Amino acid sequence: METQELHRGRLIDHLHLVVADLEASHAFYSAVLDALGVPVGGRGEDWFWADELFVSSADSQAAQGTLTGRQHFAFQADNRERVQAFHAAALAAGGRDNGPPGERPYHPGYYAAFVLDPDGNNVEAVYHGPARRSAASVHITFDD
Repeated sequence: METQELHRGRLIDHLHLVVADLEASHAFYSAVLDALGVPVGGRGEDWFWADELFVSSADSQAAQGTLTGRQHFAFQADNRERVQAFHAAALAAGGRDNGPPGERPYHPGYYAAFVLDPDGNNVEAVYHGPARRSAASVHITFDD
């Protein structure tokens, strides 16, 4: 995905995590995002990003020297197998189990897994079950 073209989803424009160990977070998020079929979009000395997720060290200009607190957020998965792959990749990349893949009571078909990332954030992958989407994403192209 090139920087001049973005695909956006629903309510959240982006999420910025400020982490204690950027290398550990890069290894973790690269693994789980790869399992979900989402590439890391770019990387700098003290940051990296993928789709709506921006991760930086406390030394980055955007962080202003402060780590973020514990967060809970969820990645959308295409199917149950992606949720399972996310969970396995997260554990292999240093994450800690916070709820194995399985059905949840939130609504029929809600299939999710939860892991804690290297900073203790509760990261979820969720498949909402068979459904039709009006579009895969919102496609944004910046004017010159």
